[in-house]
Amino acid sequence: MSLWSSRRQVSHQDSPTAPQADSQTWVDKNESGAIAAWLFLAPALLLLSIFVLGPIAYLVYLSFTAGSFTRTGTHWIGFSNYWRLLLNPDFWQVLGNTLYFTVATVIPSLVLALGLAVLLNRTFALQGLLRAAYFIPSITSLVAVGLGFRWLFQTEGPINTLLGAIGLEPITWLGSTTWAMPVLILLSVWKQLGFNMVVFLAGLQTIPVNRYEAAELDGANAWQQFWHITLPGLRPTLIFAAITTVIFTLRSFEQVYVITEGGPLNSTNLLVYYIYEQAFAQFDFGYAAAAATVLLGATSVLVYLQLQTWSE
Repeated sequence: MSLWSSRRQVSHQDSPTAPQADSQTWVDKNESGAIAAWLFLAPALLLLSIFVLGPIAYLVYLSFTAGSFTRTGTHWIGFSNYWRLLLNPDFWQVLGNTLYFTVATVIPSLVLALGLAVLLNRTFALQGLLRAAYFIPSITSLVAVGLGFRWLFQTEGPINTLLGAIGLEPITWLGSTTWAMPVLILLSVWKQLGFNMVVFLAGLQTIPVNRYEAAELDGANAWQQFWHITLPGLRPTLIFAAITTVIFTLRSFEQVYVITEGGPLNSTNLLVYYIYEQAFAQFDFGYAAAAATVLLGATSVLVYLQLQTWSE
């Protein structure tokens, strides 16, 4: 009995301290792990702060100032630049142009790319060649492509020559407020098509084949399989493609700069080109920074809404 009671006493004395020692060791390990993680993240966070967060903060600050980068410098004027934006009809026209351009580019870029991906996901002759042919435009220089489209759609260019050959009147594509924007949209859709197609092809590879086999056994046709299997299986891919396409479209600049320079009558002036004009043609940096901040805010809201849809 005395031996048993002495063992109980020893275990009673040791038991409160043992968990405390284990707990202390666990805390020390976690603290050292957190320190090591921050040390490894420090170079990336430093670069992110210098080249991303710092310029964004300076952009927002600049939108509340007026002046130039000369000896006179800039001075604080509050929300005056934003009031100028709200009261400027040219800015609202540019916003309308950008919205029209974005919607008319993003929807065909996604729909056509999805259709091509479904068709090219099957095994047939020249499959690899066709995939490469559709992807090549997405890796070509946008400036070179813009010059090519400018040549194609000029008044005496190949497109009007083709129209004349079939008995139609030539169209002043780049000099018309009606037809100049569709030329830019056609270029942007053609440029985005290959990238989105490859993204959808990758998404299609993740859908199990046995789902389609089971659907065929149940008598589902091709459209029913696409609607009930392909689209639900591609939902994350669709959201990713939509986000990247919206971002690429909203920052469009080269095609406007090379082909139309915002004309005719401001009908093809997009927001990024408008910011460029205000900053580097008018040297109104504060006003341009305010327009850029509006673009940043609109893009952030759109991406946030798309990510919310993705998470749901």
